[in-house]
Amino acid sequence: MRHTPPRQARFARAKQIAPYFSWSLFAAGLMFCLGSLQGFASGLNDVSREMQIDTAPQASLVYDRDNHVIFSFATEDRTSVSLDQVSKSMVMAVLAAEDRHFFKHAGMDLIGVARAALVDLKEGGLKEGGSTITQQLVRLVALTRSRTLDRKVREALLALRIERRFPKRRILEAYLNRIYLGDSHYGVEAAARGYFGKTAADLTPGEAALLAGLIKCPSACSPRTAPALAKLRRDTVLGEMYAAGNLSRGEYAAAVAAPIALIPERHDSYDPGHLTVPDGEGSQPCALYFVEAVRREVMSQFGEGDVLRGGLRIHTTVDINLQKRAEDSITARLQQIDPLKKGPGPAGLRGRLEGALVAIDPRTGEVLALVGGRDFHQSPFNRATQARRQPGSAFKPLVFAAAIEQGYTPSSLMTDLDTPINTPQGAWLPSGEHEASSYTLRQALTVSSNRAAVHLMQLVGIGTTQSYARRLGISSPLPSVPSLAIGTAEVSLLDLSSAYGAFANGGIVAPHTLITSIEDSTGQVVWQQSQARQPYRAIRPGTAFLMSSMLADVINRGTGSRARTEGFKLPAAGKTGTTDDYGDAWFIGYTPHLVTGVWFGYDDHKKIMDRGFAGTVAVPAWAHFMMKATAGQAPDWFQPSNDVEKVTVCRASGLRATDSCKLLNTDDGRPNAYEDYFLLGTAPYDVCPGHTAPPPPADSVAF
Repeated sequence: MRHTPPRQARFARAKQIAPYFSWSLFAAGLMFCLGSLQGFASGLNDVSREMQIDTAPQASLVYDRDNHVIFSFATEDRTSVSLDQVSKSMVMAVLAAEDRHFFKHAGMDLIGVARAALVDLKEGGLKEGGSTITQQLVRLVALTRSRTLDRKVREALLALRIERRFPKRRILEAYLNRIYLGDSHYGVEAAARGYFGKTAADLTPGEAALLAGLIKCPSACSPRTAPALAKLRRDTVLGEMYAAGNLSRGEYAAAVAAPIALIPERHDSYDPGHLTVPDGEGSQPCALYFVEAVRREVMSQFGEGDVLRGGLRIHTTVDINLQKRAEDSITARLQQIDPLKKGPGPAGLRGRLEGALVAIDPRTGEVLALVGGRDFHQSPFNRATQARRQPGSAFKPLVFAAAIEQGYTPSSLMTDLDTPINTPQGAWLPSGEHEASSYTLRQALTVSSNRAAVHLMQLVGIGTTQSYARRLGISSPLPSVPSLAIGTAEVSLLDLSSAYGAFANGGIVAPHTLITSIEDSTGQVVWQQSQARQPYRAIRPGTAFLMSSMLADVINRGTGSRARTEGFKLPAAGKTGTTDDYGDAWFIGYTPHLVTGVWFGYDDHKKIMDRGFAGTVAVPAWAHFMMKATAGQAPDWFQPSNDVEKVTVCRASGLRATDSCKLLNTDDGRPNAYEDYFLLGTAPYDVCPGHTAPPPPADSVAF
């Protein structure tokens, strides 16, 4: 007769009575709690009645203009979705891993409890949970994770109450949105995006099994730090799914054989999420300056709590394709001018040349792309929205627009430009690269004459100039000094680029915006751009057309002509701006559909380079971006508005040209008669009385 050791005999006997012992133990604990804790039942009623299973903090999601999720703001990376937005594979994997009888029990799995009691008896303590999904949800929502008999009883009773109050699908949905799956991801949607760069609805069986395998050990089984253990857990769950009939033999074999493919992990202190570029260029972290500007704006409206925990849906204006091209253009130009000579660490980037870019749809004011500096992680200060710098000659179009509104024309001749301006500090005559004693407005803007701009503002009035600048959207202080005409006031790149948008939009300012609408977690619209700032008319349509006509000359043959030599061919208008010490280089240019402003400079205002004119520093970056941004677009241009007429003018007299005027050339070989545009009522009325000079030879060249 075989002798059975006493310990083994006791264990065998315990194994036989374990199910009965489990329920006896549970019943005893229940009676103890009910008998010894006054008010336990009524308190339990209160908890079950008041507990909401859908109130976990949610990340606020940021969408691009094509409605793709590109960022999230959160204290916890959590995005709640409905059960219909979770793949069947994910649901089956979780049930297989955690609660295969979920749709059959009433909140407690009796078989699971018995099995857990057996393990607890063997281990000599409360080791095995045996909890259903409902019990786990109760623990996540209302109870601690302590392994005590008291907590177990409370958990079980509350699970029974929850099952009576909520339908099964609602419980499962809440559970899938709350479980922690490692790497700071809460819920299956956040984990799917964080690990695989896709939504929970698109998870494959293998991906779903990997996530389900993380529920019991989200940190220890992380696929990033413990890939072998993660794969083992995944394959175990796949086996459970196959055994339950959720996978065919072929599907099971393919899922087990598939490698674990994760998207790159981010380690940045500021993590806006994983960004998928729609055109297939791969996952690239970009638009960080844009998203930070969005965060600041939404925080100011809704507060930190709603933004980080309220599950807002923030629909923005950013075009990711244009954004990527904007960043590439600024980065490439910075590298050309100021190549990195040291390592990429903070010391190597400190004090480097910076660049910024904004691209705006002039018809809507929507900011399509925004670059605020060389590297967001080295310097999050946004030089496109937060910096105020002197724009130099890029401010002049605002002066000229005010003059056109006051009745001046592109052909108006300014004379005696060598005469100093009287100021409180004494006589002052600005210097410049292109200065003559007289210019028409068109000529002065083309060559960027400082003296002409200052004299013109004296004629128009400083107050009138300030008024029109305000109407065009300039919000920063504008000092009442003659040098205002040549850009000594400090403005932001975003404001000044938006002001040019009025020239491209028939005189109407569409206030710039980064956000189109915001919804709460239920999908209810709580803010819309259309309810905020409405477009308004700042200048006449004819003024906008005349400004575009003159600024087109700047690109075609003026200070912005390098845009043509760089290869940009579409009709466009724009203006350069350079400060006296070459510390700022601006170029703002536009087509009928896109306004783009660029800026380069050092944060400490030091010189960019010797003779670092904007045409040399800034225009190439603008041209390269615009070539990519407008690729395939038709070469359309603005049509004269109803308040504009075209008149042939005699250069010699400034009056309406006659046939005899058209036969003459000027001393420098240009035709004496030329066509120009005028607002109705501002063109020369009188006809030129005639000329005594003989006509030019028949073979003379006119240009």
